Amino acid sequence: MNINSAELLFVKSVKDGIPNRDPLNDSDARRLFGEDDGRISLSDVSIKRDVRDYVLAKYPEGGDQKRYFVFCRQERTDDGKLLGREGLAKETLKKANFSGDVEREPLLKAGYDVRLFGAVYSVKNGSFNQTGPVQFGWAHSLHPVESKYVQGTVVMPSQGEGKSQGTIWTTYIVPFAVFAMPAVINATIARDTGLDEIDVDLLLESLWQGTKHRQARGRGFQQPLFLMHIEYNDPFFRVGYLEDHIQLEPAREVWQGGNPPTSVSEIALNVESLVGVLTKYNNKISRIRYWAAPELKIEGELPGEKCFVW
Repeated sequence: MNINSAELLFVKSVKDGIPNRDPLNDSDARRLFGEDDGRISLSDVSIKRDVRDYVLAKYPEGGDQKRYFVFCRQERTDDGKLLGREGLAKETLKKANFSGDVEREPLLKAGYDVRLFGAVYSVKNGSFNQTGPVQFGWAHSLHPVESKYVQGTVVMPSQGEGKSQGTIWTTYIVPFAVFAMPAVINATIARDTGLDEIDVDLLLESLWQGTKHRQARGRGFQQPLFLMHIEYNDPFFRVGYLEDHIQLEPAREVWQGGNPPTSVSEIALNVESLVGVLTKYNNKISRIRYWAAPELKIEGELPGEKCFVW
């Protein structure tokens, strides 16, 4: 069942945390732009982890058809050692009832994330490299962000007995931020990996639900706000840079002022430019679907089918 080439646009918010820290900058927010720009960023690796963890939680045994296993995951041996690529591949194929050596085709059939994102498999006894049909870009905040340096105290001492006080901790947090992330789906590569419509629908669900599912104190509270899936009837066409056609209200100067927005209720997503570009290329588009959080205000009338959130 062949799928169409497509683009995705995903918008999410975070409160009181940092979704993707920079280990080279004291675990502060990642900043790919200059200081005057002020935006912060999330890597595609972070977004893929949300998808993988959600699918792993929903289909721990691979689903009824044994095709929704997650290859890129953390798994340990009985004595606590982490499995490498070969060990993970063998365990995945064993659970999917495949016998024999690790090969590309069985791993594509069993590994959902391999069909989606591809894989580099290189071990002593064999190797292959599969490009994935789904590629995420970096997610950037739609406004300038100032992170805050905070500290607190843990009641338990870090080591030893009889200490008179607990351990002091320090960290960076972002009070509130909204991010936009683009992605593409290549129909030609999808045919090569066996990615089908059911897989794509699970990806959309995983972006939305996986944002809420994966929890860690430092990530803060995250909420999906908007997701659009645009399918094209021309496999070699895409609008591109969809994130450049949305704007967040209020404007930049408010975010840089003394009282920036602190919740979804204080913002609106302006999609008028996006509507214009989708109208311009309407003859190239076969279907548009979108999902929006009820609390998000949207400025502009979007084309396509508005779907119920999961």
